[in-house]
Formats: sequence, C-alpha cells, structure tokens
Amino acid sequence: MSASSGKSPPQQIPKVLKFVFGGTAGMSATLFVQPLDLVKNRMQLSGEGGRAREYKNSLQALQTIFRNEGLTGIYTGLSAGLLRQATYTTTRLGIYTTLFGYLSKDGQNPSFFMKAGIGITAGGIGAFVGTPAEISLIRMTADGRLPVDQRRGYSSVFNALYRISTEEGVLTMWRGCMPTVGRAMVVNAVQLAVYSQTKELLLNSGYFGDNLFLHFTASMISGLATTAASMPVDIAKTRIQNMKIIDGKPEYKGAFDVWAKTIRQEGFFSLWKGFTPYYFRLGPHTVLTFIFLERMNKMYAKYVMGDASAGGGL
Repeated sequence: MSASSGKSPPQQIPKVLKFVFGGTAGMSATLFVQPLDLVKNRMQLSGEGGRAREYKNSLQALQTIFRNEGLTGIYTGLSAGLLRQATYTTTRLGIYTTLFGYLSKDGQNPSFFMKAGIGITAGGIGAFVGTPAEISLIRMTADGRLPVDQRRGYSSVFNALYRISTEEGVLTMWRGCMPTVGRAMVVNAVQLAVYSQTKELLLNSGYFGDNLFLHFTASMISGLATTAASMPVDIAKTRIQNMKIIDGKPEYKGAFDVWAKTIRQEGFFSLWKGFTPYYFRLGPHTVLTFIFLERMNKMYAKYVMGDASAGGGL
C-alpha cells in the first residue's frame, strides 16, 4: 500500500495468464476457420510457376477439396493450425497485452502509433517462434493438390516437424522466416492497433457499450484493413515455405523474387489472389480471437479479481 495515497495499486491479470488466454483464444478460433485457411493456401498456390490455375474461385476450391478429399479433407492441417496458434498467437497476444497494460498510464491507453509499435514487436517475436508450425501448416494444406506420387504425406504436425528436420535439416523449419516475420509485423501493426483504436473511438462515440457488438464491429474493421495490407507479404511467405529444391536450387531466392515472378507470370493483382478466403478466414478468426480473449480477461477480472468494471485489456 502506498503511504502517500493510502490506496492499493489496481490488480492486474498475471502475465503468464495473458499468454495462456492469448493462445487459448487463437486455438479456439482456429477450430472454426481451418477450412478457410486451407482454401486460402490452395488459392495462393494455384497457378504458381505459370501453370494453369486449378481453381477459378474460393467456392470451386472448397467444392473440389470436399469432392476429392472428403469431409475430413477440409480440416487437413488442423494439428499444425492449432500448434501454430499455441506458439505464434500465445506469444504475440501475450506480449501485446502485457506491453499494452504497461504503457497505459493513469487510465489512458497508448497512442495509435505506440499500439502499432508494440504490435510490430509482438508480431515479429511471435512469428519467429511459430515459423516451424507455420511451415508444417502450409505443406499439409498444400499436399492434397499434388499428384499422389509427389505428396509429402505428413500424418500430423509432429510427423511433419520430425521429417522436415531429419530429411531437410533443422534450419529448414525456419525457411521463409524473414517474410513470415515481415508479414506478422505488418499483420500485428495493423490488426492489433486498428482493433484497439477502433474500439476506443467507438466507445468514445457514445453509441457503443463495451460488449460483444463492439468487439465484433472493431474486429471486422481490423480484419479488412489487415487483409489488404498483408496479402502480398503472405503470398510470398506461402510460396517460399511450400517451394521445393529443383536441381539443387530453390524455386525462389526470396520475397522480392516471388513478387517479381508472380507479377510477370500472373499479373499485379495476383498478389491479392485468394483475397476472399483470406478475409473470410482472417475476419472471423480476428473476431473470434478477440471476443474469446476479451471475455476471458473480463471473466477473470470479475470472478477472480472481483472487478466487474474492468475492460478486456485491448
């Protein structure tokens, strides 16, 4: 207790729980949107290398996957998706909420640019931690589009990690790490900062209460902005992580090589190929993640800390 004020400092959610809540929220959201992630990855790889496009649109991609691979096929790579959330999202949201609380002074939230800065930091660190699971996810979701004799045939994310490390070397698990980290920094700078800022502006407008509708509205706006900003980086990341070594040479030298070849062979707007499934995956995932996270934070504050008025910490 402070001798000068006579008041105890406000209770805070333990830092370890901020990480646990972040990972749990991301994994819960993934259970709902994994089929959309599968379609997004397949769409981004369709037409690669100048080959004919396999899918005309997202609906045809989903129908083709369902017809050729069955009901379970649309959940291909789920174990990798969950591990990715357990590593990447646990780290990024844990760091973001911790820094957000640390930089909030006297009831005032950090500025928009400060939010973007801590989003960049959280995203970059989270992406590095989650890259091995990300590579496994990309490869597992891409496998079904290949001829049977060319498929990698990973049975689970752990089988994928083991085989990648033993067959291609441990460092392969961080192949495409730079575009992955770059994408995550863009995604988190936009997603987290726009969500926090939109939520704050809507609350201050007087038309919204701190409730599910507010979280839904802020999340959808955040998801749209994030999709537009991050897709070119995401398509480079996807193709680098899925590439094979041909005659001892990788298909791509880096992100700029992916962009140059994609624009030359498929057109400029191919950098936003798969926009619809990407947004319909990212939008709901953003909504569900933030709703789950906000509710867990508020429930902990209410039932454990005895503070029913506490916000969701974002």
